[in-house]
Amino acid sequence: MELLQVADAVAREKNIERDQVLEAMEQAIQKAGRSKYGHEHDIRATIDRKTGDIHLRRYLEVVEEVENEATQIELAQAQRKKPAIKLGEFLIDELPPIDFGRIAAQTAKQVIVQKVRDAERERQFNEYKDRIGEIVNGLVKRVEYGNVTVDLGRAEAILRRDECLPREHFKTGDRVRAYIYDVRKETRGPQIFLSRTHPMFMAKLFGQEVPEIYDGIIEIKAVARDPGSRAKIAVTSHDSSIDPVGACVGMRGSRVQAVVGELQGEKIDIIPWQQDSATFVVNALAPAEVAKVVLDEENHRIEVVVPDDQLSLAIGRRGQNVRLASMLTGWDIDILTEAEESERRTEEFRSRSQLFIEALDVDDVIAHLLVAEGFTSVEEIAFTETTDLSEIEGFDEDVAAELQNRAAVWLAEQNEKMTARCHELGVADEVAEISGLTPAQLVKLGENGVKLLDDLADLSGDELRDILGKDGPSLDEANEIIMAARAHWFEGEENGETKTPPVATPAGAGKGASV
Repeated sequence: MELLQVADAVAREKNIERDQVLEAMEQAIQKAGRSKYGHEHDIRATIDRKTGDIHLRRYLEVVEEVENEATQIELAQAQRKKPAIKLGEFLIDELPPIDFGRIAAQTAKQVIVQKVRDAERERQFNEYKDRIGEIVNGLVKRVEYGNVTVDLGRAEAILRRDECLPREHFKTGDRVRAYIYDVRKETRGPQIFLSRTHPMFMAKLFGQEVPEIYDGIIEIKAVARDPGSRAKIAVTSHDSSIDPVGACVGMRGSRVQAVVGELQGEKIDIIPWQQDSATFVVNALAPAEVAKVVLDEENHRIEVVVPDDQLSLAIGRRGQNVRLASMLTGWDIDILTEAEESERRTEEFRSRSQLFIEALDVDDVIAHLLVAEGFTSVEEIAFTETTDLSEIEGFDEDVAAELQNRAAVWLAEQNEKMTARCHELGVADEVAEISGLTPAQLVKLGENGVKLLDDLADLSGDELRDILGKDGPSLDEANEIIMAARAHWFEGEENGETKTPPVATPAGAGKGASV
């Protein structure tokens, strides 16, 4: 009974199951038994869960032909001792209780301690692996080189120096609140990693301070943080009668101030989330005022025009405001002043007009009309409907037809020049035959050393787009071009042959994978 009382005490202290402690004791006694009678024997120990009695037994497997005399016995010999025994069963011999010597007792103690420690670590891992994403409170146990070991009561966690807020220092005994962002099973035991800089730490703090967030009425859509300095949080309400921003701010700012206090004075901008990307970006750049936005959905970029006096406010100190707005919305944001935007538009208007004047041999009035109608290239004029051109004020069908004819002639001349340039550069005909590449783009490839089919096949989608520039294909189109260039690598496989692609720069080894 004393043995069972010890097992109960250890189980309570280590917060593990009583059976796990008793199993550790059984393995310790079993190890001591094998040390006494021989490690080659199959000796097993059991502890009666009710009385605490220890039973030590030797097991012999009943077989037709003995291969190992220490663990096996022939059927005829076993039946002399136990007539009803069958093949595959075990003949069990009771062994007298062993008297633990000093070394055996020490070995048993080590086994029990190790098994109990393993059980405790397994319990800790199973408990905390499901708590990733929660906020926990603990006491600082020790601080080493800025890394803080936190006692959570039932386990220890690590708050690394780079996961602490800037200028934040802890002393032994301080109470700390942090976010569990990872739990790993390692040889030294489960490692619980905490963070106070993680964006979700702030989101969870709002969840504790704002009942509407906890109840799911208000949802946090995105969080962006510059830890210890400034943060932006986007919220939306599923109840039209509740203002999400006002609920998060609280009466006289009480709710947001509670979060700010926990984050060592970090300034927090609460932004109303919007489905419309342009409106959301405008909100995210607050407190700066925005005059105009232009979206480039293909490249996921957005151009924001602000009044001249709002530029510094929109960018923020060291680019902080625009950086956080970009992190919050997921869009790359370019900021221009109204003066810069006007100057750029004027330059675009002038350069396009000059292109039409030279290519179509028209006066500046007609060129200006074409640019004002939204035409940006000679190709658009050549391939648009004649009726669309004739509807421009001052144009008729004859003028429209003549413009399209001149555009087609100019394009043909340019294509001849580009084709000749491709031959000078040594661009292979197989590359030129790939669908989706214009003569001008083939020249760019040749000038960048992409002349053979394998050269093109070795590129990634992003590398191809970088070479061809802003007027090049989309990422999906670039990937299709590259896959067409790689087709010859796999032609032999259709006939059952094995064809190895040439060993060069691995596909996708550039800025992005092509497939």
